[in-house]
This record gives sequence, C-alpha cells and structure tokens, in this order.
Amino acid sequence: MKIEYHLVPEEKRKPRYTDESELGFGKIFTDHMFTMKFHRDRGWYEPKIGPYQSFELDPACICLHYAQMIFEGLKAYCGRNGEIYLFRPWDNAKRMNKSAERMCMPRLDEELFLQAVKELILVDREWIPKGRGTSFYIRPTMIATEKALGVHVSTEYLFFIILSAVGAYYAEGFNPTKIYVIEEYTRTAPGGIGDIKAAGNYAASLYASSLAAKKGYTQVLWLDAVHRRFVEEVGTSNIFFIVGDELITPSLSGTILPGITRDSVITLAKYWNMKVVERPIAIDEVVAYYKNGSLKEVFASGTAAVISPVGVLCYKNEEMIINGGKTGALTQKFYDELVGIQYGETPDPFGWRVRIDN
Repeated sequence: MKIEYHLVPEEKRKPRYTDESELGFGKIFTDHMFTMKFHRDRGWYEPKIGPYQSFELDPACICLHYAQMIFEGLKAYCGRNGEIYLFRPWDNAKRMNKSAERMCMPRLDEELFLQAVKELILVDREWIPKGRGTSFYIRPTMIATEKALGVHVSTEYLFFIILSAVGAYYAEGFNPTKIYVIEEYTRTAPGGIGDIKAAGNYAASLYASSLAAKKGYTQVLWLDAVHRRFVEEVGTSNIFFIVGDELITPSLSGTILPGITRDSVITLAKYWNMKVVERPIAIDEVVAYYKNGSLKEVFASGTAAVISPVGVLCYKNEEMIINGGKTGALTQKFYDELVGIQYGETPDPFGWRVRIDN
C-alpha cells in the first residue's frame, strides 16, 4: 500500500531539543507519526504519516477494558557521516506478528511495517540525535478500538508508530546497575503471554519494580512462577551470567521474551568461540557460583539499554557484589561490538544493520 503524507507545515513544527545530554528516555517526541486502521471487513487501510497528536477513543474501546494491546521497540542510529541505520528491524516485524497472533489481533505486512518505519524516520530525520549513546527510539503499537463491552476479540484496530529522541535508558548510563531478586511476585506463568510484548505484561511488573526502587535498586530479577526458583528476566531485559568460561542465560521456555539483543549476544559469543549455554538456572546456583568465585560477570540485554552491566544482585536481603561492582571486560566487549555495529562503525558480518537511504 502507498503511504499518504499529511505533514505539519514548517512554521507550525515544534522546537527541537538543544542539548542532547538532557534527552533522557521517552520524553521527547517528533512532529509526525504513522497510523493505519483495520476493520474485519476491510483489512488494513488508510496508511498515512501525519501530525503527532492525541487520539480520540470511545470510552468503551476494548483496549481500555481488556488490554488487547501489543507493541515493539527498536532504534535508529545516526552514523559518523550522517547515515541512518536500523538494527535487525525484520526481527521486530516478525515478533510483532507473533504477538498479534497470540492476542488474536491481525497480522501486519512485514514489508509495509519496515517501509512505514523508514519513511517516518526520513520525514523527521532532523530530530535524530547524533551523539554516541543517543538514538531514535521507535515504538510501533497496535490497539483494539472496537467500542463494546463484554470480553471478545475486537473487530477494529489501530496501528501506529511514534518516534522519540533518546539518550541512556537508565540514569546510571552504561554503569553497573543494582538488581533486586523478587520472590513474592511473578511476571508471568507457563501458558501465559510472557513471551510476547503485550502491554499487560508490563503493567503486571510495576508493583514489584516500585518495591525494588524503594529499596534502592534499579530493576527486578524475576523468578519463575511455579517454583519461585529459576531465573527468568530482569525487568525489561534478558539476563546473562558469565560463569568460568561459559556464558549462561535462561532458555526460552515460553515465559521469557525472546529478545533480539539477547539473540545478538548469543550469536556474537558463538562467533567469538565462547561456550554458550541456554538452560534453566536456579537462583541458588547463582549464589553458589558467587560464593565459590566462579561467577565473573552479570549483565542484562535489551533494545532500550543494549547491554546493562550488573554490579549488585540482592537475594534474601543479602547483596552479591559482582566483579567488585565494576563493569566486566566481556560485558564491555559485548556492548562495544553491538554499539559499533549499530552506529555503522564496525563491520557487520551478520547482516543486522539496515541503512536508510533518502
């Protein structure tokens, strides 16, 4: 489908930020957005790029009552000479369709998904920050818009994409974070929707995250819902442990989001001939590895922060200081390599980088 343009006149566009060091995360939005509608009898229609603006939703919209909402997160990066790059956008399109299928929502044409992302970025390219560690955060979202009460699959949907100029995700930047292992609450359970990007997953995480924040921790490390024993995710990220010469991460069991950055870390590690182990790992094992000195480094991976070193893990009110509270050499290496590929500074042997051309 051809995307229609309804652009904001130059004289009515918002003033852009002036200091990239004050961007923060997810607070500054560009002038335009992409929208497209769906109806059961028409399919997808009216793809357009228009002004960033508020929606008018009926109070009975299904998304407001029954959380039929999904989203994705990806980034665009400005290279040294002004080139704009995406990182593995096809995987975001595929994952969004996986989420749509699980939530009984309509699939998107993946070619159109990428086309819409590219065209929207080019329309607002003057907003993209240029400093290292900054980027466009891209948020594709689908919501159910049929106005009806009673739990059922919606007949109407709205898909939209917005752009945000961002800096570091965590206030710490690329510095070791403090993680609190939560036992009382769980994020998801087997058979649930923990392996897709559904809005309800994140709502369910807020209470535990707020408890951890009150204790002075950056994020929560979730344990499995059945045994309250096996490590799953860190907040919005996947978790990795470097034990001896092995890189260990929980296996994808249906309760863990299959992170694109997670897969990138695993691919890089194998490329470097590291031993990678995907398996259930109990928190008691982590404690034992820490006590016997074999736990060398811990880090989280995700689109927003890329790689986040973990300096402290707190379990049962006892803190484990990882690598002396400092960023480990391998954690740094993963970060440097991924960021180098994302910004077009280093070779990309995996074909992950997609350049956006005018």
